[in-house]
Amino acid sequence: MNNRIKKEEISLELPSNSLIAVLVGHHSINLVKLEKIIDVNINLFGNQFNISGNKENVNKAKLIIMNVYNKLSSNKLQISEFDFSNFETELRMIKGMTCKSKSNLKIDQNKDFKFETWKKTIIPKSIGQNKYFEALNNFELVLGLGPAGTGKSYLAVAKAIHMLKKGLVEKIILTRPAVEAGERLGFLPGDMKEKIDPYLKPIYDALYEMMPADRVEKKIQSGEIEIAPLAFMRGRTFTNAFVIVDEAQNTSPVQMKMVLTRVGEGSRMVINGDLSQVDLPKGQISGLKQSQKILSNIEEIKIIYLGSDDVIRHPIVAKIIRAYDYFNKH
Repeated sequence: MNNRIKKEEISLELPSNSLIAVLVGHHSINLVKLEKIIDVNINLFGNQFNISGNKENVNKAKLIIMNVYNKLSSNKLQISEFDFSNFETELRMIKGMTCKSKSNLKIDQNKDFKFETWKKTIIPKSIGQNKYFEALNNFELVLGLGPAGTGKSYLAVAKAIHMLKKGLVEKIILTRPAVEAGERLGFLPGDMKEKIDPYLKPIYDALYEMMPADRVEKKIQSGEIEIAPLAFMRGRTFTNAFVIVDEAQNTSPVQMKMVLTRVGEGSRMVINGDLSQVDLPKGQISGLKQSQKILSNIEEIKIIYLGSDDVIRHPIVAKIIRAYDYFNKH
């Protein structure tokens, strides 16, 4: 008896040959990769894609190609930065949806989430990031919880730069607890900026990716961008500022309460952390973990949970995170 799944073939015709050339890549490399990860066959004749395989995979491939093309044509994706990762983004989006294909397409195309920075436009790349974007747009205080690689810090920096560029805030404040040095940075060489810089490398990387280097330096010198350890936030009130607290899983309950109560008029605050990577001394409670429970019923505060499906790094990273999660639960 032949139990093979019956194959289906559909056609998809797109109008712009120039955008199709960008979409498929040099020697159609993007189509080759898409065929491999979705298990379909894709042939391009002129501006018509012929997609064959089992019904579910064929529809998935069609939806991904349509979504990527529509984003290229509406300039949501920049041609100069286009690569196969944009197809992977659409696949993550579709995997995260529980609705039918038509609903997926409607949701994806109508949600115009993007942050404009000086160097690039940032868009969400997973269902979890979509929710995080929505929270950053609609709440003055957001907690982003999830493993490394889910874009918590990167997207928070993008939102901060977006608001600074539009004049919606006057400054960006970037801070984190310097747990590895026990908040006592005096023994490290250099001035305060040089002492704290190694702890904020991911934030710096995001800044320089979204702003010209000379602009970053000028704004740091003028105080429009301030980078400091969490211990230096005590006694201050943040007014008309976008505050990002990174690695917040390493705050103590006292530090967390201190920074939460610094929010002033016209300010936004994003607190990010990974509760699976707490570096506090054994037996010490994480301020971030405690705040989850304390703040969960406040309507004006949004807590977003990101997971392995939102990891934007190499696919093996998501598998590693899932493996560790399984190990810790069993």
